[in-house]
Amino acid sequence: MKHLSKLLILLLIGTLYSSRLYSQDFKVTGIITDGESGEPLIGATVLEQGTTNGTITDFNGAYEVSGLNPDAILVISYVGYVEAEIPVNGRTQIDVDLSLNISELEEIVVVGYGTQREKDLTSSISTLKAEELSKTPTSQAMQALQGKVAGVQIVSSGEPGKGPTVRVRGIGTLEGDSKPLYVVDGMFLDNIDFLNPADIQSISVLKDASAAAIYGVRAANGVILVETKKGAYEQSATVTYDGYYGVQRPQNVLEMANTKLFTEYALATGSDADAAFINNAFQTYGRNRANTSLPDVNTDWYDKVLRNYAPQQSHNVTVSGGTKDAKYSVGVGYFQQDGLVRDTPNSYERFNFRTNVEVDAKDWLRIGGTVNVIRGEQHNAPGSVWSNTYFAVPIIPVYDDTNTDATPYMLGNARNLGYRGRQNPFFDMLSGDDQNLTARILGNLFTEIELIPNKLTYRMAYNYTYNTLNARNVDFRYHDGVQLNLSRLVNINETTFDQIWDNILTYNESVGKHSLTVMAGYEVRTEEYKRMRLQGDSLYVSPTFDNEELWYFTNPGEEIFTNTTDPLRNSATGNFGESFNGISYFGRIAYNYDDKYLLYGTLRRDGTNKFQKKWGLFPTVGVGWVVSEEGFFDVPGVDFLKLRGSWGKLGNVNVDAAVGQPTYENQTVAIDDTQESGTTVTKQFDILDRWETTVETNVGMTGEFLDSRLSVDVDYYVRDTEDGAVTIILPLVRANVRRNLAGFRNQGLEVVANWSDDINPNLSYSVGVNFATLKNEVLSLGGQQYLNAGSAEFRQRSIVGQPIRAFFGYEVLGVFQNESQITNSGLSSEFIDDSSIEPGDFQYKDQNNDGFIDDLDRVVLGSFLPDFTYGFNLGVKYKRFDLSANFQGQQGQKILNRKRGQIIFTTDANLDADLVKNLWSGEGTSNKYPSAAGLRKGYNQAMSDYFVEDGSYFRVQNVRLTYTIPPATVLGKGLPDMRVILTAERPLTVFNYNGFNPEVSNGVDNQTYPIPAIYTMGLNIKI
Repeated sequence: MKHLSKLLILLLIGTLYSSRLYSQDFKVTGIITDGESGEPLIGATVLEQGTTNGTITDFNGAYEVSGLNPDAILVISYVGYVEAEIPVNGRTQIDVDLSLNISELEEIVVVGYGTQREKDLTSSISTLKAEELSKTPTSQAMQALQGKVAGVQIVSSGEPGKGPTVRVRGIGTLEGDSKPLYVVDGMFLDNIDFLNPADIQSISVLKDASAAAIYGVRAANGVILVETKKGAYEQSATVTYDGYYGVQRPQNVLEMANTKLFTEYALATGSDADAAFINNAFQTYGRNRANTSLPDVNTDWYDKVLRNYAPQQSHNVTVSGGTKDAKYSVGVGYFQQDGLVRDTPNSYERFNFRTNVEVDAKDWLRIGGTVNVIRGEQHNAPGSVWSNTYFAVPIIPVYDDTNTDATPYMLGNARNLGYRGRQNPFFDMLSGDDQNLTARILGNLFTEIELIPNKLTYRMAYNYTYNTLNARNVDFRYHDGVQLNLSRLVNINETTFDQIWDNILTYNESVGKHSLTVMAGYEVRTEEYKRMRLQGDSLYVSPTFDNEELWYFTNPGEEIFTNTTDPLRNSATGNFGESFNGISYFGRIAYNYDDKYLLYGTLRRDGTNKFQKKWGLFPTVGVGWVVSEEGFFDVPGVDFLKLRGSWGKLGNVNVDAAVGQPTYENQTVAIDDTQESGTTVTKQFDILDRWETTVETNVGMTGEFLDSRLSVDVDYYVRDTEDGAVTIILPLVRANVRRNLAGFRNQGLEVVANWSDDINPNLSYSVGVNFATLKNEVLSLGGQQYLNAGSAEFRQRSIVGQPIRAFFGYEVLGVFQNESQITNSGLSSEFIDDSSIEPGDFQYKDQNNDGFIDDLDRVVLGSFLPDFTYGFNLGVKYKRFDLSANFQGQQGQKILNRKRGQIIFTTDANLDADLVKNLWSGEGTSNKYPSAAGLRKGYNQAMSDYFVEDGSYFRVQNVRLTYTIPPATVLGKGLPDMRVILTAERPLTVFNYNGFNPEVSNGVDNQTYPIPAIYTMGLNIKI
């Protein structure tokens, strides 16, 4: 890697200090015309590639460019036409015909088991190309979509190697998850966290049911279609290097109470125990010399735990090309990321290899395939690190020389001051390693036979994926100064093998103005999963960082445990496996009349053994009307206008299987003093006799305006879940059952608009905006009015007419400032006395005005799903510089600040600085937070919107500056095409939530990994 870096530096220096030799007298003239009509193109741009030397055509389409190199390449562009690159090759007269390009509407879009022209789509499909994906420096391809696709919510994660949470148009089920289906070159996957973004050619999001239903029962939450890179026929080999090195920097680090604030708070509570803890700190560590009323220790735990900078790097090499009968693409990639946690293994490293080959063996036969091989190594920081860092009191040090009983590290322990927990996160950070080793092989092999030339094609494809996970967690033996913590070793081995065999017939026919495509397919799939877990406690030979050979089980029978007479007594093993086989039949018809009227329909029949009803039939239909093609439509400025609508229905297999029949239990009872055995029947059992089904209607408009400089897409959808699986709480019986009785709705509006224009040959710009609304609603719970979720202390509740798993509690009107406010609050004197309400306590809203605050006064406090998501982008190209910026944000989502709620269970912890600084301390001091003593009262600890905060945010998502290095020669040799790239990912996030970041996947913030800003410098070389 060091040698490669030196080579790149030398190339860059050579470029900067060399110049190109121009023949100032050489010039080229010619005429630029429309390829179809032959009409001259006025104002077409003619530019020498890699320079600012150029001109525009006159009224006759003529041009003249002088000062050229005889080996130069002319780049000719005109709005609405395909850009042309013409080698000069010493010629002085070059005439060029440009081909018409109806913006991007003629581009081919990947749909299920085939392709369509974008202008022919009747469904809601969004596509991002490789160029857009490359702007985001990340190991996770889906992260690049954040803020760029309307209706798709991406929730980031800062943890190395962990992918984001992805939701397409909300949540429509109470069971399972709401992850979309990922299809990579035909293979079905649950995620693409392992895939190298540099290997991806495009990502298409099939958002509505009409587009997704062709993929069947795994597609109820939307489909993410991924196409990896391929070569091109009759193209000489091209070698591309794309890499960067950068740093991650923690941002929005939460400020916790320092020793001064914490001591003032502890003494203000009136708690004798808290005062004693402070006094113990005086006795153990002494007093601060500058302020003797404070303990001498003042630890900023986030500063101790977090790195200021963590490196991240990526390097990718791709070789692609082709001959007349074959094309190929081979890529290798390396990605490495250190985590933000210091002094503990915390990183992610991945190697990728990909190859794609397609061969036209005969005029009627094409064969090919893609193979992806991935190896990953992930080291996870201890799960306790964030909670311990947040709760650790500042009056203990990281290392404590007085804690002499602690080994091998004398770390500070809050228990030595009287607290119940040791709190110091370094005990766990320095005493173990959590490693995940993954290996994956994804393959796609196909044969395509043209049965009738240009009409009937048969394609047989075999797709497979083999995944292995070896998870190893080792905890070392150590003494924290109070108690001995024994060692532990856990090994988990997981293996999955999925395969899909597709057989597809596709028929194309065009007669006059009629165009028809019919596809029929048959699919067989198998999915196998195996898991083995082995755990050992109290290891006989204690593992440490210096004896990694002891971190693995070699033979379960060996005496590696403390109890040598029964070496496996302190161990636990577990094995689990399952398999699933499925058969599907599917078909599609796409009809186009005169490029005006569009009809699209699919039908899929799927089977599963999960439910009592084995088979499901799922139809979809879509229609489109290209209004701009009508003879009566002649609206200036409108280049293309299409109205479209679709309806689709598909089942959801992402639901736990149903028992579906009574179960029997052996029972032993005493009858007449005699023990008798028998069986009893459990009458309460699950019956899922129908498929959980998504039914979606989508209407939309696609338009291009003002010479295709402005493009607009608008979609409105209603997505209903029918016959949803739901738990029914049986009255008078201590049992629950599941039935197909729930209903949910997601509906919203999605708008995407993009504008691009060329000011002159050297300057162009683009502006884009997208936004989406979302209303999530429970329609039915099988006759129940609500269903609880979350914990009893921090209740979430699904209520008919409200969002799924909404936060549920009391509404806080403010803080009682004086006795008069309490007396005149409308609360009964009985309730005031029973609750011991006093100034500094919360004033909850009495929703039913009965004088009591009880369960009847609880209301919905908001949803973790955003009401509104948006993104916009700006781009400017000036000569060799290319600057782009992306922005995104969300509105309306709520976050349960669960870490603040820990005070319900223990008062032995630190608090965030904002809370401590703004606690009520007398009339008029705060109307937001209670008093220090009030925090400890059960009355103020009830679930309320004190704990539920606004999670809205605005973010500068990505800023990228690219400079294309001018062509040059070194020692008589021309240098390759080179670009220098600077990026800033998430440099600024603006929000009011009291946490590291407002991105919390399930809305409950119980310590999430911080999301860093990332700054990189990269180099792209093309040979």
